[in-house]
Amino acid sequence: MLAMDKLRAMQTFVAIVDQGSLSAAARVLESSLPAVVRTLAALETSLDVRLLNRTTRRLALTEEGHSYLESCRQILSEVHDAEARLAARHQAPTGTLVVTAPVLFGQLHVAPALHRFLRAYPAIKCRLLLNDRVVNLWEEGIDVGIRISPLDDSTLVAQNIGAIRRVVVASAACLAEQGEVTHPRDLIGKNCIRAYGASYVQWRFWENGREFAVPVDGNLEVNHGLAAIEACIGGLGFGSFLSYQVAGPLADGRLKRILTDYEGPARPVSIVYPHARLLPSRTRAFVEWMKKELREVPMV
Repeated sequence: MLAMDKLRAMQTFVAIVDQGSLSAAARVLESSLPAVVRTLAALETSLDVRLLNRTTRRLALTEEGHSYLESCRQILSEVHDAEARLAARHQAPTGTLVVTAPVLFGQLHVAPALHRFLRAYPAIKCRLLLNDRVVNLWEEGIDVGIRISPLDDSTLVAQNIGAIRRVVVASAACLAEQGEVTHPRDLIGKNCIRAYGASYVQWRFWENGREFAVPVDGNLEVNHGLAAIEACIGGLGFGSFLSYQVAGPLADGRLKRILTDYEGPARPVSIVYPHARLLPSRTRAFVEWMKKELREVPMV
């Protein structure tokens, strides 16, 4: 039996089971009863197994029929999804897309990439939500999220686009004034710019495979990363940031990365979205666009 004939035979077999009779299946398939009977017989012959026990009054699945029915449903569903995805590619994506990202990463990288995406897909509308908490995509009606952390939700699909580290930086002026540091504990007593969050009163480092914390203090506390970065560039003190946040100042020499031997493991950066066997074309287009754009962003 040829592949296309086998697919049609699977459709016929599933219809017979779902409808409960050969004649009912023939009506649903818009075929004749003899054609349905021949198709079922040919399928059983090709498999060399009986799928249905048939009497004048009822049909009953055999044990092999039960197993084959489950496989048929899965195969036919995958074929349907593949055809739908292919058809969607020929249609311009439309509708509203809701996206979330961390505040600074969203400002620096997601928003500019989103602007270019919307110019390429003018029929799509987008709501960009920037916040630094882990949101529940399902509960908050969000289509796509950018995550800077390991994924702990099995209901989401995650596509990795890079990795970042927490780094310590300082300007040349700061190092000249306060002195070089060769070990994290050298930061004790030095002026450290503190941003509210996980690294507020302690900065964490790794040595010989073990994590340890160093208490830090300074004369400036801020609630936004950009303000802390500007203070570091200005020479006020040392700063601890995610590597992507200071990629620009590091590249142009305004800041220097220090204590690299004591940095912790890299954290994944991922595009995440709810499990869906058939994503809307707008979501699929956005994910593919962002994967290409964000993989070019300097992160580590």
